[in-house]
Amino acid sequence: MTGTDKRELAALFRERLGILMARRGEPPGRFAARVGLDRSALSHFLDAASTRMPRAEALCDIARSEGVTTDWLLGLTQSASDAAAIAPAIEIEQAENGRGDTLLASWHQQAVGYKIRYVPGTIPDLLRTEAVLAYEFGAPETVKAAAKADQGRRLLAYTRRPETDMEVCMPLQTLEQLAGGTGIWTGLSEGDRRELLEHMARLVEELYPTFRLFLYDGRTRFSPPYTVFGPQRAALFLGSFYLVVNSVEHIRALTRHFDMLIRAACIGPDRAAGHLRDLARH
Repeated sequence: MTGTDKRELAALFRERLGILMARRGEPPGRFAARVGLDRSALSHFLDAASTRMPRAEALCDIARSEGVTTDWLLGLTQSASDAAAIAPAIEIEQAENGRGDTLLASWHQQAVGYKIRYVPGTIPDLLRTEAVLAYEFGAPETVKAAAKADQGRRLLAYTRRPETDMEVCMPLQTLEQLAGGTGIWTGLSEGDRRELLEHMARLVEELYPTFRLFLYDGRTRFSPPYTVFGPQRAALFLGSFYLVVNSVEHIRALTRHFDMLIRAACIGPDRAAGHLRDLARH
C-alpha cells in the first residue's frame, strides 16, 4: 500500500469515527471506553496528520459496539447497517441550468484534503480567460458565461488553498489545436489564443506543486472528461449531465485509469509551463 493509499484509508476511517462519535454525542473518553479503545489510541486515530489504523480485533470491537460493518468503517462501502443509507453505485445528475456548477462546487468542498484527479473536456475550468469563456459560452453578461466564470474563480481559489492536491491530465493535441486555431478554436483570434496560453503558463507555474498538469499523447491514449474526488465519488461529464459513481470499486477503477494517463504523459508538471509558453510563442 502506498503512502497516498494509507493517508486516504486513514482519512476515511477518521471520518467514519467522527460520524459515530457525533451520533452518540458523548465525550471522547466515554466513547473510547465503550468501544474498547485507549483514549490515547482514539486521539491518534482522530489526528489528521496520522496514518495509524487499529488492529483487526480493535476494528471488529468498534464495529460490533456501534452496530456497523468493518467495511463501512474502512470506507469500503457506503452502507453502515441501514439499507436506507446506501448510496446508489451509479447516479445521473443534470448539469444544465447552473446545477452542474453547483454540484461541482459542493463536491470539491466535500473533498477538501483529498487528492482531486481531473481530466478536462477542453481547457481546465480554472485556467480559462474571460475571452475564452465568451467564445465558448457567449457574451460575459449571459447567464451561462457568468456562471462558468464564477465557477472558474471558485475553483481557482480552492486550488490556492494550502491543503489542495490536484492533478490534471489532458491530451497534448488539445493545446496544439488551441495554439494553431484549429478544431473548435477556429473562430478564436490569435491574440486571444496567445493570451490564454500565457495565462495558463503563469497559473500552472504559480500553483505548482499543489496543482500539477500532465500532458499525454491523445493518439495513443483516450479518456472521457471526468473528475475523481478522492475516495468519495467520481463524476464523468457527458454534456448535459454527470454520471456519478459512488462505489469504491468504480472509483478505484477510474483512479487506476487516471494513474495510467500520468504514467503515459509526455510532459510532466515540471515542464508544463515551459511547453505552454513555447506554444504561445509559435
